[in-house]
Amino acid sequence: MTSETSPLDPAEKVDLWRQRYFEAQAAAEEFVLGEHGEEGLAGWIEANSRITADLLRAQRPDGVSATDHFMTRMQRQLLLYDSAVSTEPQPSGTVLRNADCGILRYRKKAARAGVVLTFKSPCGYCQKLHTAIANRYVEPDVKVSCEQTEDGCTWRAESAHAPGEDAAGSPHGGQAAD
Repeated sequence: MTSETSPLDPAEKVDLWRQRYFEAQAAAEEFVLGEHGEEGLAGWIEANSRITADLLRAQRPDGVSATDHFMTRMQRQLLLYDSAVSTEPQPSGTVLRNADCGILRYRKKAARAGVVLTFKSPCGYCQKLHTAIANRYVEPDVKVSCEQTEDGCTWRAESAHAPGEDAAGSPHGGQAAD
């Protein structure tokens, strides 16, 4: 076959990357569950959280706390799927609201198109994975938690310290922590 192809426009590239990521993630989940069951999935989350936390440490910009870096990464990841995301600074930390999860929307669309999904909902896996990443990465005095909502979730990164205890004035001090 000899025909020239034209380059993809930016929207087509985004759609194709989403599709390829979705396919790779679904294949990994199906393989791990099929070969190793729930125990294998726990091991997958353990390995994935360790690798991701190490990458985040290497990528963290100077002067940005691990917590702020983690929450920004979560926000950007959700925005890749056109989620309705907002962040709210709180005295004890940050709240990230995902009012309409694009990942859920994307999966529902795939299911309607006949794609067999490994999980009925990706939310439990997503929450376990990202909580495990946070536990390895954010500052030790920060607790990251997630609450499920109807079409999304709310992530909280809250410092155990009272507001104003840090010299820099923010719950995370705006400092890079190891």
